[in-house]
Amino acid sequence: MTISTKGRYALRIMMDLAGHMGQTIKLKDIASRQEISEKYMEQIIAVLNKAGFVRSTRGAQGGYQLVKMPHEYTVGMILRLTEGSLAPVECLAEHALACKRKEQCATIEIYKQIYESVNQVIDTTTVQDLLEIEEQKRKTELTC
Repeated sequence: MTISTKGRYALRIMMDLAGHMGQTIKLKDIASRQEISEKYMEQIIAVLNKAGFVRSTRGAQGGYQLVKMPHEYTVGMILRLTEGSLAPVECLAEHALACKRKEQCATIEIYKQIYESVNQVIDTTTVQDLLEIEEQKRKTELTC
């Protein structure tokens, strides 16, 4: 499993907005801070907006803000939205075709464990958790 730039950037966008709760943030400001192409961000923010994760405001003072609090968004929610299935093999994906070897397949047990482990991490880590990790790294960097 490889998480694409779309998924990684969606997390960074959500973290940036979470770091500015209560403010309407312009896309160009997020793009500048996150060093992401504004054009590419438009595509990602459209997905986040359509899913109801962010709210857009038009006009001179327009921009984006989170709809919910940062602790209400899990990494899993964001990655599944932008990446689709995170199953390590096709036969474990949500809408997988039936596999005639599934009952005899020994390797599927390893793939299930991998998938369950990944899901456990991404479904229990929130955007708020990521902000706290980022803040801790910033503090550590300042003391070094």
